[in-house]
Amino acid sequence: MCASSVLLSACGGGHGGSSSTSSGSSPAGGINLQVVSFGDSLSDVGTYAPIAGAVGGGRFTTNPGQVWSQDVAQYYGGSLTAAFTIDVGHELSPQNGFGYAEGGSTVATPANQYDFLTDVIGNVEMPVNQQVGSYLSTHGSFNANQLVLVWAGANDVLRAGTLPSAAPVVQTAATALAQVIGQIVGNGATHVVVVNVPNIGLSPKGVTSADGGANLTQLSQLFNSDLNTALQTAGLQGKVIPVDAYTWLNGVVANYQSNGFTVSNTAQACDPNKTPDDTSLLCSPATYATANADQTYMFADDLHPTTHLHALFAQFVEQQIAATGLGH
Repeated sequence: MCASSVLLSACGGGHGGSSSTSSGSSPAGGINLQVVSFGDSLSDVGTYAPIAGAVGGGRFTTNPGQVWSQDVAQYYGGSLTAAFTIDVGHELSPQNGFGYAEGGSTVATPANQYDFLTDVIGNVEMPVNQQVGSYLSTHGSFNANQLVLVWAGANDVLRAGTLPSAAPVVQTAATALAQVIGQIVGNGATHVVVVNVPNIGLSPKGVTSADGGANLTQLSQLFNSDLNTALQTAGLQGKVIPVDAYTWLNGVVANYQSNGFTVSNTAQACDPNKTPDDTSLLCSPATYATANADQTYMFADDLHPTTHLHALFAQFVEQQIAATGLGH
């Protein structure tokens, strides 16, 4: 692993840019794994694409770019498509994919407390425990040839409110996520990547808020601390592959130019004046702030990464997996 893992441009790292791995040859990661993903918009591979695609959107990034979980799936020789997609009646319809993550999903906080998708789509997203339950009801168990990605908690942090009253909400979500991870491990998963909450205070939403993101930063730290404690208490810490997105994002923001960006966390790649509802879900090249904003900006909207930031994060995750001896 690179000595300075947050500076990914200096690490090389890298996943293939396509899933064109031919049969009989090793994928970029050196090992074939089927990726299964649970979480929220940060990992959503297209739950809302049937509707968002009408304006060139489909994922919570600078469309048509991919999110990190798709990049990771390609690195290990496969692809990742949505397990459910929304239909014209705004109902979730089961598909054949293994991408269970859905934009708007929480771990434990009721969706009706706050939902930026409500006006556009409605409250249809599954919380993470329901995503896992849906997978198990369909497939029965996990297996050693799968790589299970879990990244959740950001929406619980965003909906928790302000400290100190927000603390119990965040603690409940972190404890619940550890229980879900225990369920995944207990049902046969041997390669489980658990990503902590990034420093949401460093998002454009955070830095433009009245306190400069201080509350969101503290809540992100609290969630991560409580999650670590809950995993240790449950004896799960040594059974998962932890990925520290919080520290990683801090490092990339501090060294954004070294990582190929010209705009850090101070602006959005998706022009708010052009992008419907100011959400990256409905962002397309026609609504970019500049022609190459998907590569030069860090954030698509006020919360979600651009294509380039997703690609760098995928490389970081791949490095953490390789450090455990799985693939390269």
